[in-house]
Amino acid sequence: MFILTIEGKEKEGAYSVANELGEKVLYIFEEEDDATRYAMMLENEGYPDMTLLDIEDEVIIKTCEQHGYQYTIITSNDIIVPPDVNVKNDFI
Repeated sequence: MFILTIEGKEKEGAYSVANELGEKVLYIFEEEDDATRYAMMLENEGYPDMTLLDIEDEVIIKTCEQHGYQYTIITSNDIIVPPDVNVKNDFI
């Protein structure tokens, strides 16, 4: 599985999206191609350059659950678009 981080800041946190309640949700991609495409869409919207990190699925899910982070697994069947660059997104 793959997560996104800001290029050069890989140890500072992972890209997350604010849900309708304002809570941060970590996007975990099953497919590298989907993560790459999403990173390119973010960059085209004015976000900083992104880096993909290949993460063991059990490790990232367990880490999220231990720390109370919300996450969603993006499958190849999902269609997602980047949020408006003016919407507050954060890193967890």
